[in-house]
Amino acid sequence: MPTLTIRHLTTYRYVRPVAFGEHRMMLRPRDTDDQRVIEANIEIRPQPACLRFVLDDFGNQVGIAHFSGAAQELCVNSIVCLEQSPPQVAAHDLEAHAASFPFDYSPRESADLALCLERDGTDPEDEVGHWARQLLPPGESTDTFDLLCRLSRVIHCTFRHRRREAKGAPWPVETLRFGHGSCRDFALLMIDAARALGFAARFASGYLILSSDEHGSTHAWAQVYLPGPGWADFDPASGNFGRAKLVVVAVAPDTQHTLPLHGTFIGLASDSVGMDVKVITRAS
Repeated sequence: MPTLTIRHLTTYRYVRPVAFGEHRMMLRPRDTDDQRVIEANIEIRPQPACLRFVLDDFGNQVGIAHFSGAAQELCVNSIVCLEQSPPQVAAHDLEAHAASFPFDYSPRESADLALCLERDGTDPEDEVGHWARQLLPPGESTDTFDLLCRLSRVIHCTFRHRRREAKGAPWPVETLRFGHGSCRDFALLMIDAARALGFAARFASGYLILSSDEHGSTHAWAQVYLPGPGWADFDPASGNFGRAKLVVVAVAPDTQHTLPLHGTFIGLASDSVGMDVKVITRAS
């Protein structure tokens, strides 16, 4: 497997020393058959009074830090070395009954995938569903794999990408109306559109490995469950399919369970100067 080293540095700055509440971090990539962590180190300044790691309900590793004292700056420096061999998923990998859309999941699959099939109720007029169904040929079945790839490409080609550092994300129907968004917004739009069509879909976050050495970024995309290959990666921010340039850190039915780093500080809102994030990758 090719080896990749990722350095993810996050720095919070404040006008004056502040105390810090609990901080939760999701920075260690998931260990899977095609992605294996060789070494992972994290350095936090100021040093936390307590740092522990747990697995959440979705199998993601979560670091939980508690602090004592105060500081004017909080730095979290994560360095991970991993081996990666992304799977090559193709249309012929799908089980025969799922090769054409529409198809039904088995009762057991439907039960296991319930959270990833459920829409959140923020689109009462089903605008996203109506938009997604326009991609279907009238009165005909269509190739499942081609449909999902087409959905990803349509988002990439018709929506304007705007990088956004602010927390949270608009509802998928809002992104549809705005006509622009970040990678998180596009992932949520594809997830909601896929669910409207009856697919199980979930949110994935991690890193995008760019072509030039020493460059990368945090990233978000969609995964859709396909009988046969399982969870397949679709990146509507680029229109690409597959995980050739992606490193998975966390997966969940929604964004709230995949935040790379979040926490609180004790002070005035005006005490916060801002946050800097830098991601450096090196292949070997």
